Amino acid sequence: MFTGLIEEIGKIEGIHKTRVGILLKVISSIVSSDVKPGDSIAVDGVCLSVTEARKHTLCFDVMQETLSRTTLTGLKAGNAVNLERSLRADSRLGGHFVSGHIDYKGSIVGILKGSKGEGFKVSLPREFSKFVVEKGSVALDGVSLTVAAVEKENFTVYLIPHTLKNTTFSRKKRGDAVNIETDLLAKYIAARPQKPSLEKILKKYNYI
Repeated sequence: MFTGLIEEIGKIEGIHKTRVGILLKVISSIVSSDVKPGDSIAVDGVCLSVTEARKHTLCFDVMQETLSRTTLTGLKAGNAVNLERSLRADSRLGGHFVSGHIDYKGSIVGILKGSKGEGFKVSLPREFSKFVVEKGSVALDGVSLTVAAVEKENFTVYLIPHTLKNTTFSRKKRGDAVNIETDLLAKYIAARPQKPSLEKILKKYNYI
């Protein structure tokens, strides 16, 4: 479990093909300071397990299934990635609950710059639209953000200067792919069986 508050921007040191996917090596100075093999790290919002931790390098085995569903498949050596260690039980929850399980690869369909600030318009497939609501939470490349507006095929988020400075978002451009994780709580609410309305109950027992 993560919070969506990025701890540092890491850099891809190398990518090596394996029998089942790739071996991903990421250069880190903050996140790598106290991790060990088996720990969970969010890399651009994708929950990965550390297989080897060196002084300033973290190694991850990434399966083909993960590659097919996330932007990790397009990474190259030298690329920047958002990094966050998993949430400690005694930590403050400053963002929102982020699982690191990506729902879909979205696309930045618009870059916003104006009186309301800087932000993105991001594609929103119909099957995920019920999980994205105005003023609700969403994670883009692992960053916890608030949804400013929702339209038929996209949603809008705005970025404060701190977020632009401390994430990879300052490098993004129109057409770039981003990992999208919709609000975890919204998924649980949507999965709950709906209670029948009073009208349906009355009809069932022939009162109306």
